[in-house]
Amino acid sequence: MVDIANVVILTQKEIRDARRNRWFILFSIAFAGLALALGWLALSGVGTYGLAGFGRTGASLINLVLLVIPLMGLTLGAMSLAGERERGTLLYLLTQPISQGELLLGKFVGLGLAILVTLVLGFGLSGLLIAWQGGTTQAGDYLTMVSLAFLLALASLSLGFLISAAVAKSATAVGTALFIWLVLVFFGDLGLMGTAIVLRLDISQLFSLALINPLQLFKMAAILAIRSNLEVLGPAGVYAVRTYGSQLQILLFGLLVAWTAVPLVITYFIFKKKGVL
Repeated sequence: MVDIANVVILTQKEIRDARRNRWFILFSIAFAGLALALGWLALSGVGTYGLAGFGRTGASLINLVLLVIPLMGLTLGAMSLAGERERGTLLYLLTQPISQGELLLGKFVGLGLAILVTLVLGFGLSGLLIAWQGGTTQAGDYLTMVSLAFLLALASLSLGFLISAAVAKSATAVGTALFIWLVLVFFGDLGLMGTAIVLRLDISQLFSLALINPLQLFKMAAILAIRSNLEVLGPAGVYAVRTYGSQLQILLFGLLVAWTAVPLVITYFIFKKKGVL
């Protein structure tokens, strides 16, 4: 039985620790600055501010999210358990009247809320710039993309926790997280294209391959929210829309939720078995 009061206390502790984390501060400043810059560039590329506002800026921010947010979630998650294990604070926390599940949930929720603040700051500054210039078109789609970005952050954070629970040293955990981030980024458009050519995959197989990458799930869901189609992704995008129709967005959203839940459940069992060792 999970004690919500313990989870809340641990969540608050994790948020305070995140505010003192140099990596978190660096990621937050970098994302906010780049989001604001991309918003300004997207607007300045339009002859008149307004009609293209949120849709054009949202499309510009997709690639920024794909690079920064998974890196942030993976590294922060990887340092969470492994770092406290090395410092000895994990052993201290588990001597308190809390369960391992409460500790894991509190740390995950705390880091998730900290990343949400970063997303709100970056997207918020960019959104305020668009609103200030009078562009409110597709504001709802813009908010949908923010929600999808948060879900991608949670999926990345969950993978980071899995690494942190499985690896003893924080340096090894961070190195593993960076390697997985590189694999996920490389296994994007160019990686899928190269794999399709080498293995001679058909369109359905190529699309199925894209579904196992959370970054590609976010990209397809975000583009679908902004453009209502995936023609920009080529034949695989057209195939996806024709095959799944209105259910495609639900499928992509559900798979992102699975990428968050499944690694976290595995993390719990690994952490329960290994404990502070």
